[in-house]
Amino acid sequence: MEALALLQGSTEGLRYVGIGVAAGTAVIGPGAGMGYLIGQTIASIHRQPEAFDQTRTLMFLGIGLVEAFALYGLVFALLIAFVL
Repeated sequence: MEALALLQGSTEGLRYVGIGVAAGTAVIGPGAGMGYLIGQTIASIHRQPEAFDQTRTLMFLGIGLVEAFALYGLVFALLIAFVL
């Protein structure tokens, strides 16, 4: 009985590690992607200022897609925390 209780405690700890890994990677990846996206947009506007409106529109579309990946990762972390 004691071994079973010890095993249950260790799986609970691993669950918390999984939550941390899922939430951390869900935030780090899109954060780096968004920084790269905005940097490239600024460089593009600097090279060709007359295309500012089109470039800005595409940048906001890209930011929305990158942000969606971050939200999916956080939802997955919450699923691990409360459902699984």
